[in-house]
Amino acid sequence: MAAPPARAAVSIDVDGVGCYYRIHGLGPPPPAHAETIAARCVPRFLDLFARRGLPATFFVVGADAEAEASRAVFAAAHQAGHELGNHSHTHPYDLARAGAAVVADEIGRADAALRAITGAAVAGFRAPGYDLSPTMLAELVRRGYRYDSSIFPAPGYYAAKAAVMGALAVVGRPSGAVLTEPRALAAPIDPYRPATGAPWRRGDAPLVELPIAVTRGLRLPAIGTSLLLAPPWLARRLVEAMAPRPLFNFELHGIDLADAQADGLPPALIARQPDLRVPLSTKLARLERVLDLIQARFEVATLGACAAAA
Repeated sequence: MAAPPARAAVSIDVDGVGCYYRIHGLGPPPPAHAETIAARCVPRFLDLFARRGLPATFFVVGADAEAEASRAVFAAAHQAGHELGNHSHTHPYDLARAGAAVVADEIGRADAALRAITGAAVAGFRAPGYDLSPTMLAELVRRGYRYDSSIFPAPGYYAAKAAVMGALAVVGRPSGAVLTEPRALAAPIDPYRPATGAPWRRGDAPLVELPIAVTRGLRLPAIGTSLLLAPPWLARRLVEAMAPRPLFNFELHGIDLADAQADGLPPALIARQPDLRVPLSTKLARLERVLDLIQARFEVATLGACAAAA
């Protein structure tokens, strides 16, 4: 019997400018940029994926899906055959610490906003800040979701995040981000059925967990931030390291295709977000090279399709 094809999924977390203001402790974001990432960056991804015939999954913040310009963009993504996943309604970084009523409201309102666009049930969820709690998992199970894709078992990422948060606190500008549940750093790195009371362990939940890509052994992140900044030889090695795995869950962010000048992004954000100082043409070229590697080695599908096959 022939071995099943190596599978990859490309997903984009469409986090708005306000999310990055909270991460960097910059205070309230400019209202004029509420829809910048969705309205300016997502169409660039759609053009790129259309040229390559590549299906993707966009994780959408519900409040953005209700805004006029953003809603039209996400409707276009759905019509082009891409999947829309639930990324909570307002992207609260501390959602994993919230009670059942808040969790149900955040997931439920985003679910309703996406259903209004697609006319169909939502298949999957990704938690703000990769932080998944048993309460959140229970709500997803209650709603009949097929998968979650929040677990990011990358100790190096966790350490770097803690260091940045500590540095911001020292200068009196505390980050709005929160530290991930540390037990998730030892979670399985391939798709698994989670335990309902401990999503970072194997169990018998009726949905599947699709962890974000890390390598075996050192658990190095294989996501947009690392692959787009890595030298070509290292990006190739990271992609090749995923080939024997049942799923290469490659995650990007909408801001990865931001053009700081053309999109008129605030100087305060540009100063603290190094990738915004890289020209869009350079970022596109790097992403094209990574997608060349992925499409040459993997069968690419939406996360919903991958969950159905897991």
